Amino acid sequence: MGLGLICFAFNEANHYFFSEGVFIPPSPQRSGDAKKGYDYLVTGDYLRSGIPYNYFKLAYGKNNSRYLTREGLNASISYEYTAVKAPNGETVVAPNCLQCHAQVFDDKLIIGLGNSTIDFTGGEKLNPNTAALAENFLQNADPKKYDAAEPFFKVAKAISAQLHTKVRGVNAADRLAALLAAHRDPKTFRWNEKQMMEIPNEVIPSDVPAWWLLKKKHGMFYNGFGRGDFARFLMASNLLTVNDTAESAEVDKHFNDVLAYLNSIQPPKYPYPINKQLAKQGGILFVKNCAKCHGSGNDYPNLLIPESTIKTDSFLYKSNYQNPQFVEWFNSSWFAQGDHAARLEPFNGYIAPPLDGIWITAPYFHNGSVPTLEAVLNSKLRPKYWSRDFNNLEYDYEKVGWKYKTLDAPGGTTVYDTDLHGYGNYGHYYGDNLTDKGRKAIIEYLKTL
Repeated sequence: MGLGLICFAFNEANHYFFSEGVFIPPSPQRSGDAKKGYDYLVTGDYLRSGIPYNYFKLAYGKNNSRYLTREGLNASISYEYTAVKAPNGETVVAPNCLQCHAQVFDDKLIIGLGNSTIDFTGGEKLNPNTAALAENFLQNADPKKYDAAEPFFKVAKAISAQLHTKVRGVNAADRLAALLAAHRDPKTFRWNEKQMMEIPNEVIPSDVPAWWLLKKKHGMFYNGFGRGDFARFLMASNLLTVNDTAESAEVDKHFNDVLAYLNSIQPPKYPYPINKQLAKQGGILFVKNCAKCHGSGNDYPNLLIPESTIKTDSFLYKSNYQNPQFVEWFNSSWFAQGDHAARLEPFNGYIAPPLDGIWITAPYFHNGSVPTLEAVLNSKLRPKYWSRDFNNLEYDYEKVGWKYKTLDAPGGTTVYDTDLHGYGNYGHYYGDNLTDKGRKAIIEYLKTL
């Protein structure tokens, strides 16, 4: 990503500044037990409220996929949900991290792969009308089950109508975090029915990065502004149903293990033959043209690239500056306290990510605006409006990415519209300087990562 030599200097704040970016220094991270982390991820009670178990089974039926081979009450529940005990002893089914951080690909569940099929366009995951109806029913029919579900219902009613994206396949995670913070006291995490800080109206989308990249990174998220203890960020979904910071502290004791599990995940191998000679040529071109920012092998430079250099859609990083009250909330909250503090440090640009397993992580860019690697390296091929069949997804192993249709105009929530704010596919023009043969060689090399 970028050409020429990297030069650096030391500024007054003791940050390395490179000609193509700003170095993110490392932060101490907790160690843990990867096996315990996996078990807690797929069976743990980091969310302790949800839909009462018997009503969930009545609504969703039995799931026979068995991707996780869980036992007991979880055996017949989709991998996206977990049966847990609410504080009053009732069993509820809560969403888990795999809703966003796993995807079925070629009939296999790939844990750590960002879910590029998720649908936030109509509040599918948290529907306020459905929540209100269920709440009213349970209040009268089964008060104990209502008590177990009440924290989940109140959040669903308060925020889900404000999470809608314009297109299916992108994620509203940043918006979700800001909305949850707006209703919670930063010191106690107590819920307030009234929104306590202003949140911009526009939902800025993001694509979900692969978990296996985290082990190389010094800063979390596309803008690298997640600093300090990564486990604190990983457990932030706890804000959905938490009662207070005492409960968060209990959950926090497990997330060093979850981080250890995430650090153990390896990217899936490209499943078809690779042209070794072409890949070797591509590796030479990659080192010359791309490795200075994206790294090569275990050498990853952890560089933040200014928007003026990368020129990709700026709405995501700008949303941090348009919403400084959320940054202030986080940096004064329980998350930023104690021996394992985390903090947010906004930046005018984006981190150049590691590219391990990039072949399986389409669509590309931080907003999922480019369907194939071929189009990443040749901006002339990027479709302005494009769609994929979410009911019958097909992967293009040559162009590397989703098979898609180019359209002449936008239309509906399954058509990606790059004219929308936050959905732009411009920038990262470095591949345009390469020949067609050179781009093909680099793609062949990227299949090996």
